[in-house]
Amino acid sequence: MSVTMRELLARIWPVAMLIVAMCSIQSGASIAKSLFPVIGATGTTSIRLILAALLLLIVMRPWRQRLSRRAWKSTLIYGVALGIMNLLFYQALQTVPLGIAVALEFTGPLAVAMLSSRRWLDLVWVAFAVIGLICLLLLGDDHSGPVDPYGAACALGAGVCWALYILFGQKAGAINGAQSATLGVTIAAVVIAPVGLLDVGTAMFAPEVLPYALVVAMLSTALPYTLEMIAMPRLPTQTFGTLMSLEPAVGALSGLLFLGQLLSTLQWLAIGLVITASIGTTLTIRRRDTFETPVPD
Repeated sequence: MSVTMRELLARIWPVAMLIVAMCSIQSGASIAKSLFPVIGATGTTSIRLILAALLLLIVMRPWRQRLSRRAWKSTLIYGVALGIMNLLFYQALQTVPLGIAVALEFTGPLAVAMLSSRRWLDLVWVAFAVIGLICLLLLGDDHSGPVDPYGAACALGAGVCWALYILFGQKAGAINGAQSATLGVTIAAVVIAPVGLLDVGTAMFAPEVLPYALVVAMLSTALPYTLEMIAMPRLPTQTFGTLMSLEPAVGALSGLLFLGQLLSTLQWLAIGLVITASIGTTLTIRRRDTFETPVPD
């Protein structure tokens, strides 16, 4: 295989992982809403993280490789941010349409992309993403009215946690992404599970809940976070952040397919701007820009 082809594959496969992860997590979010009437957002978040952690621990067996103190610090922050991000996002989904909630949450990775930008061309793609997101937020949803303030605040809080997830996830996953994802999800489950137990008790372990929760755990946690942890260290920080601008588009499509949430023509045009930003940043990746995390010791 030629050097050019190897470089092309090195660019494409982490991007492909992110796309699969995004489709999986947004589909899982749509399915998770069916559990809200039964165990609420806190119960759904808790049982999802518990089941995902168990799945990953069984499959990945992260104890086979020891982590350094520095790696544990990054993994701990990554896991706590992951848990709070999930809890706040599900809280937002109770009152805010999926596409809009994802757009608000995206302010986190968008800030990472803007702050880490080093070239004017990166700022051009970020500008496309910003314009698209502003249009999505201002246009709102024709059927649900103004965005609920509490739901919007939860989505924005999830965005802050998403930024921490990106920054510390890159450091935690520099050596073994799958191991870091497993430990991060386990930490998230330990942090959030008590919240669910206090809110809904053992109802989240009911037999009629577990099959749906298992599907949500696989689609929204186990699969996407593992793929993201493997892909993050292989992409520049600004490229990863801008690529994640696909999330509002994927969320809107999932909302349409699974929840019947319709979008106007102008909203789809706004999503097109976001997709343009993602494609642009992908095509202009430079190998020397790849994020390189020091090996933890």
